[in-house]
Amino acid sequence: MPSLIKQKYWDISRELQQWKNILLGNDHTFRDVVLKDQLRSPKAVVPVSGETAKRAAAAVRWLVAAQNATPDGGVSYGYFPISPASGWEVSYPETTGYIMTSLVTFARLTGQSELMDRAYRMAQWEANIQMSSGAVQGGKVTTHDKQTPAAFNTGMVLDGFVSILQERDDSTIFLAAERAGRFLVNDLNDKGMFRTNGAFVSAKSIKTYNVLCAWAMHRLGELTGKTLYSDGAIRAVEGALKLRQKNGWFAENCLDDHQRPLTHTIGYTAQGILEVGIAAGRDDFVEASECCLQGILPNIGENGYLAGRFDSDWRPTVRWVCATGSAQIAIVAYRLAELRGNQDYRAAADKLVNYLKAIQRIDTGIDGIDGAMAGSYPITSAYMTGGYPNWATKYFLDALMLQAQHSGLMLTAA
Repeated sequence: MPSLIKQKYWDISRELQQWKNILLGNDHTFRDVVLKDQLRSPKAVVPVSGETAKRAAAAVRWLVAAQNATPDGGVSYGYFPISPASGWEVSYPETTGYIMTSLVTFARLTGQSELMDRAYRMAQWEANIQMSSGAVQGGKVTTHDKQTPAAFNTGMVLDGFVSILQERDDSTIFLAAERAGRFLVNDLNDKGMFRTNGAFVSAKSIKTYNVLCAWAMHRLGELTGKTLYSDGAIRAVEGALKLRQKNGWFAENCLDDHQRPLTHTIGYTAQGILEVGIAAGRDDFVEASECCLQGILPNIGENGYLAGRFDSDWRPTVRWVCATGSAQIAIVAYRLAELRGNQDYRAAADKLVNYLKAIQRIDTGIDGIDGAMAGSYPITSAYMTGGYPNWATKYFLDALMLQAQHSGLMLTAA
């Protein structure tokens, strides 16, 4: 009990300091954004239908600005006005990895070749800073002597490498992809779990959401024709399924609180299992992802509101929205709608995306805010507090591209 009281004290202290920084800081525009959020209940947000192309282009422009904010070709961790950096953070290898895939996809859809070039620069940077083991470091970019490996980060960068290699031949990136793939295969234990979680998440031996790495591994197997990688992907999904409850909820599935996982990590798990299931023709994998989605669906409000954490009975445990997770759940719903022909899944995805459009700001005149998606809503909530992490905008963009596809809309260059 004393430890819980102490933790509560420090949580309140941090929150008070954040509010002091917001209210007394020099960034008046960000203060206005925060106060507007606080005056509107998450459950009272009025969704925005339409504007899909406009919102997607704004998200792409923000990702471009996030890359421009760094000197090395990587993508900034995000824009955090009240952090010690007071704005754009340094590059973040993990999410730069799968941002490559988003930009490649948008470039294919719109013919915006500049984005392909940008993604290629990201891949060159990732190959240059890759650890000798083939792993990708955890955390924000650092010097080689301070790098520590993380399986999840390795999988996300591998995903980007494969997307680039599908567009361009590059021996350096190909070798980097193979090194990453071998690291992941060797990191699997006999239960199909990745061992190397890294130093930047809670100390727990199992992180079920690592299964998203399996999708990148399977893609590498398809690209190279080597079953080593695709077989490893199957083992990883089979390992994750051992932690699934009958109601579709997964245990050991959060960055920090396994009793109440974020929709963010729930989305990682559902997507990884689903995509490997589709690629490998394993309907049992697809059914597991679908069961997870079905547990979430009753909790999606008519306006697209979805709480940010859920317990093992699919009961919401917070009132705020994990915007990143809502976008990820929408992606899974769109993919299953396409696969199953279930229009209820598409309707749920549209609700989630239209809610996110309503909380995306495009009118502040600040490059770090316009087009971005906050980590949570309100932005002062307990996930990525006070900022715009790059992966929130990446997943929002991915969801918008799928909404456009399902609506028969043409996207336009950013």
